[in-house]
Amino acid sequence: MNASDTTSTPDTASPAATPFSTLIRTASHEAHTEAETSTFMSDLLGGRLGVEAYARYTEQLWFVYEALEAETERLAADPVAGPFLRPELLRRAALERDLAHLRGPDWRDTLTALPATRAYADRVTRCAREWPGGYVAHHYTRYLGDLSGGQIIRGRAEQTWGFSRKGDGVRFYVFEDISNPAAFKRSYRELLDGVRADDLEKQRIVAECKRAFALNTGVFRALGEEFPLSA
Repeated sequence: MNASDTTSTPDTASPAATPFSTLIRTASHEAHTEAETSTFMSDLLGGRLGVEAYARYTEQLWFVYEALEAETERLAADPVAGPFLRPELLRRAALERDLAHLRGPDWRDTLTALPATRAYADRVTRCAREWPGGYVAHHYTRYLGDLSGGQIIRGRAEQTWGFSRKGDGVRFYVFEDISNPAAFKRSYRELLDGVRADDLEKQRIVAECKRAFALNTGVFRALGEEFPLSA
C-alpha cells in the first residue's frame, strides 16, 4: 500500500504558490486510490485470502525495497535524494526477518519476482542510479505509505493470521525508531517542500509519483491473477 496520507484537497492556489508536498498529494490522489482499492488488496484486507497470498505479497515487497535501499550509501551525499535517506525508514532487514518467519530459513532459495514486480524494481533501480528526483518520487510513495496505510495491513494480518502484535511476520510495518509517526511525516513533507528542484523538475517528480503508483497497481493486478477467489 502506498502513501496513504494522500488525501485530496482542492488546489486553488497557483502551482508556484502551492507547497510541493501538496502538489504531489493532490496530483497522485487518483492513482493512489486505484492502487489502494485493487481487488487483491481488498481481498487481502477483507480476510478472503490465505496467508500464502500475504507471504507472496511480502516476497514482492522485498524486490522493491532491495532496489530502494541498494544505492542508499551512494545517494547519501546527493543534494536532492540525500536528505530523504533516513535510517529509521529502512525496511529490507525487517522484510527478511518476516520472510524467514513466513517461508523458513531458506526463503531466498524460492524467492521469485513477478514480471510486474521486476518492472517496478527495475524502474526504482534506474532512478536510483540516474535520476535522484525520480528516486525521491519512489521513496515518498513507498515509505510514507508504509508509515501510514501500512499499519492497516499490519493490524489485519495480526487479526487474520494470528501473528504476534508487531512481531515476526509483520515487522516490515513496525517502525521502532519512529516514536511519533505524525511528526515524522510532517518533517518529511517539509523536506519535499524544500527539495532542490526547479518547477519543471518538480513536474517530472510528480509524474514519477504517478508512475510509481501505477507500477504498484500492476503488482497488485498480477497478484490478483495468481490468487483469484474461487467462484
